[in-house]
Amino acid sequence: MSDRGYVLGTNDEEIARLGLQHRLWRARVHDAWSRAGFEPGMRIIDVGAGPGFATVDLAETVGPGGRAIAVERSERFLKRLRAEVAAKGLSQVEIHEADLDDLEQLPAASVDGVWCRWIVSFVRKPKLLVDRILAALRPGGVAVLHEYLDYSTWRLMPPVPSFEEFVSVVMASWREQGGEPDIARVLPGWFEQAGAEVVSTRPFVDVVMPSDPLWQWPAAFVHSGLDRLVEIGKLPAARAEVMRSEFLDHAAKPGARMVTPMVLELLVRKR
Repeated sequence: MSDRGYVLGTNDEEIARLGLQHRLWRARVHDAWSRAGFEPGMRIIDVGAGPGFATVDLAETVGPGGRAIAVERSERFLKRLRAEVAAKGLSQVEIHEADLDDLEQLPAASVDGVWCRWIVSFVRKPKLLVDRILAALRPGGVAVLHEYLDYSTWRLMPPVPSFEEFVSVVMASWREQGGEPDIARVLPGWFEQAGAEVVSTRPFVDVVMPSDPLWQWPAAFVHSGLDRLVEIGKLPAARAEVMRSEFLDHAAKPGARMVTPMVLELLVRKR
């Protein structure tokens, strides 16, 4: 598949949005890595690394004696990661350009950890990816995943019907391309059926106002998401502009709030 096959795109705007998203989620991510026991000297795979924001953090976590292994199929995303790795002199980063749906196994074995964020929602063979994650881990190794549990919790307060339409179109577009926005509902069961131990499950859903930094995470996707839906023919341009305008009008009103999409954090240990 080409970069165009990415349901959210791989252009510069998307890379910038992913960078913002990573910064806003960074504290929760590092907390999860800490509880998973990620530390210097470990070998950890970043599954679906994107432009590599988390890969760089993992490289700094494992240090020069460890290995941060990025697996990503987008040439545009990997170009950005390679440039960052070179600029920071991160010799502990190992990069594999590969499509997760086509791999028979992840390109490393007996690793200490796996990190996977908002990837299982988009692959065409999610159960196989779960099996591959477990196969890559050494016994006792831990996988940390952040995946959507209930995307439809993404709502405005008070309600804005055009925004709810936008969320529905987003979810439908993912499913049309083989993804599942609520994939986390089945993940604990899949891991347990494969013999792994689900160490913890932690949901994240927030009610935020425009002044809250976390507002920027979903708000940035409203704009890039509308543009992408027009680009792939899922929304007429005029309808997208109505949705954008009504979202901005909502954000400008006193007392405006947003409920974020519900995310599930999973820590899974291989027995």
